[in-house]
Amino acid sequence: MRPRRKASSRGAAATGRRTSGRMPLISGNWKMNHNHFEAIQTIQKLAYALNPDDYQHVDVSVHPPFTDLRSVQTVLQADDIPIALGAQDCHPADSGAYTGEVSAAMLAKLDVTYVIVGHSERRGLFGETDELVNAKAQAVLRHGMVPIVCVGETVEQRRAGQAHDVVTGQLTGSLDILDAETVAKLVVAYEPVWAIGTGETATPADAQDMCSHVRSLVAGRWGSDAAGALRIQYGGSVKPSNAPDLMEQPDIDGALVGGASLDAADFARIANYRLYAA
Repeated sequence: MRPRRKASSRGAAATGRRTSGRMPLISGNWKMNHNHFEAIQTIQKLAYALNPDDYQHVDVSVHPPFTDLRSVQTVLQADDIPIALGAQDCHPADSGAYTGEVSAAMLAKLDVTYVIVGHSERRGLFGETDELVNAKAQAVLRHGMVPIVCVGETVEQRRAGQAHDVVTGQLTGSLDILDAETVAKLVVAYEPVWAIGTGETATPADAQDMCSHVRSLVAGRWGSDAAGALRIQYGGSVKPSNAPDLMEQPDIDGALVGGASLDAADFARIANYRLYAA
């Protein structure tokens, strides 16, 4: 039997959808972890840890390595688990001589819903540019999926006072040529590079400041309707202990979770932040 959890009385922010009307999205990025056996075990444990009512308050997605996608898809469908399947990346072309790559067309056939594009590790380790991220986002959209477009500054850029300028450039470059209706349906993840996998986390105020900046940028270029509908996640050492305070912020609509998403119990607690709020 699942343990009973007492809901918080912190107000509108604790009820999931909150006053904005935007359903929070909690996404687990497994990165290069879990073989397909471990992936099956993790998704089964996660499904057990979440109650049917939980999905009325939050959307949940998991982003396994490519080799795990079919196994996780099979479990989700066979057990009718309302967790969305996500991918970590894709190639912008639909097919071709790109050894080792995976296309958005292939992901769509696996019933993938969300695809991460422009993660800081792709930008930093593999030299991905805003133009490439934009092309990947368009490929994801072309095949009926939703891109989670990542932006974020390094510690050096933040210390130099360039954080807002860096995020502005990444966002506008990565979303260039998309129309307002399309932008409204996207997810943007703000992930300060200095807080990813380091144990360091932006304060709720810092995270809110940048997420508010992102929403203002979208409002200025694509209009207030697009800005109001756009979901903005925070990513960077998100844990069960800090998720409630981050999710209280008015412009944070979810979390892109790394290491903590590998543990089903921890990830379930993050998804149910509203129940563990003080």
